[in-house]
Amino acid sequence: MIVDVHAHLGYDEVFERDFSREELLAGHQANGVDVSIVQPSTAIDLPGARERHDAIAALLAEFPGQFAGMACHNPHLDNEAYLGEARRCVRDMGFVGLKLHTLAHALWPASKAGRRVFAVARELDVPVMIHTGSGLPWASPAQVLPIAREFPAVRVVLAHSGTQILATDALAVAQVCHNVYLETSWVPGHLIKAFVRALGPERVMFGSDQGYNVAIELFKYRGIGLTDAELEWVLGRTSVQVYRLRTKPGPS
Repeated sequence: MIVDVHAHLGYDEVFERDFSREELLAGHQANGVDVSIVQPSTAIDLPGARERHDAIAALLAEFPGQFAGMACHNPHLDNEAYLGEARRCVRDMGFVGLKLHTLAHALWPASKAGRRVFAVARELDVPVMIHTGSGLPWASPAQVLPIAREFPAVRVVLAHSGTQILATDALAVAQVCHNVYLETSWVPGHLIKAFVRALGPERVMFGSDQGYNVAIELFKYRGIGLTDAELEWVLGRTSVQVYRLRTKPGPS
């Protein structure tokens, strides 16, 4: 079973990149992905975020069981606006997580705005995925440590695991905080293997970040010498458990 925990849809107003529906479907279908967890491209205002969230909900309805949604809207919105949209996405549309994009929204995970994301994730009982790696100082994995400790009941996923330059920091945070998991898009294969050996495959998960990158990321996992049991976890079983997907993992 393959779960891509990090996929995008829509035009990104910060990075000026269109994550098209065609690219998303091609990466998903051509590589045998069972479920892709789709988050919106970055929107600055609430109407833009709602439009992108609605597009994801339409995708879920069109391809039942193949996609899940993750909300991503600006934590700098006023409190009621942020909370209202998060609750709409999770409670009304069945989304399975929240995204905190440290670079795109220019915020520290433990700031007032970042803490709001964690508080609503705890209320809704969904994980928070946090962008780490490019975009210092906001995107340093070390910045996640105090907020992950403050909210031990919230499942925290470090997107990109700090990338290559900060991968050891991401691993250190995960070793200290057992509610932290590592998503490994753009991370070299030897570091992914080191994550699995240090944390166990139950704390590591596959993600592509971009439709054209699905095949590349899968190739990395399959070429680093993991056992079949480890591959079962990192390619799908971990994500199923962390995001509580309705799709059931295969037998162990």
